Amino acid sequence: MNLSEVKSAEIKNLGILAKQVVEGFITGMHKSPFHGFSVEFSEHKLYNKGESTRHIDWKLFAKTEKLYTKKYEEETNLRCHIIIDNSASMHYPVVKTQTLNNLNKVGFSSVAAASLMEILKRQSDAVGLSIYSDTYEYYAPEKGSNRHRSMLLGQLEKLLVSNSTAKTETYKYLHEIADKIHRRSLIFLFTDMFQPSKDNEALFAALRHLKYNKHEVVLFHTYDSETEFNFNFDNAPKKFVDLETGEEINVYAENIQEKYTQFVNNYFKELKSKCLQYKIDYVQVDIQKGYNKILTAYLISRKKNK
Repeated sequence: MNLSEVKSAEIKNLGILAKQVVEGFITGMHKSPFHGFSVEFSEHKLYNKGESTRHIDWKLFAKTEKLYTKKYEEETNLRCHIIIDNSASMHYPVVKTQTLNNLNKVGFSSVAAASLMEILKRQSDAVGLSIYSDTYEYYAPEKGSNRHRSMLLGQLEKLLVSNSTAKTETYKYLHEIADKIHRRSLIFLFTDMFQPSKDNEALFAALRHLKYNKHEVVLFHTYDSETEFNFNFDNAPKKFVDLETGEEINVYAENIQEKYTQFVNNYFKELKSKCLQYKIDYVQVDIQKGYNKILTAYLISRKKNK
């Protein structure tokens, strides 16, 4: 769902907004040839000859003329843990007030996480949340109650109005989070994968640690394609400031654009390659393009985990 499709310009209630995003996504799925997922959020499996007929859904048979049996909750429920990087670089682009058409990376991640929580709620899946920057800021284990979800939404709403000057070494906190998640879970990680150190191997080792205990991990690599990937700035002299280290450089964008985009493109390719090697789902998430890729990634992961 594109941000422009939501009527309200201001984010006044994250829970209501998440419902709008999910409803728009479901409507779009119904209009598309995207088959194989339970977009109505009812769970069935094909009846196999010899099974008990006790759990056949006869109403569905009347509509489809095919025999399906209903799945019980213990067969369909998942445990999901959402992780959000709240370091200074995630607060780019710098905006005074977050609106639906003017979100920074952490704001986009908050709306995306709330939308995932809404879709998880409809599937009766349990959800937990971790937020980190230069400290492990927040942790809540996976639960499925409405009270628990309201508490998590409250934490996500705080991210929408917060500022951060904290730098982070993502790998340190991914190790801590991995140690806390004991039962097999589906893990969603929102981060721009920027950190002050150049120790990429430590970062990749932390991603591998998340896979421990047979967790399924989806990395939502969150970025602003226009400026962070394409380096699309007008060719006037500008001061660029690293939000996490404070380092500054004065430069004409045009003079370094080619080398910059080549470097970033190589880094993205390396991330994708490492994730493929470690069997981590890698999803590039441009904050200007809405939430469909994120919600689709959940449905694909859920289908794999049945």
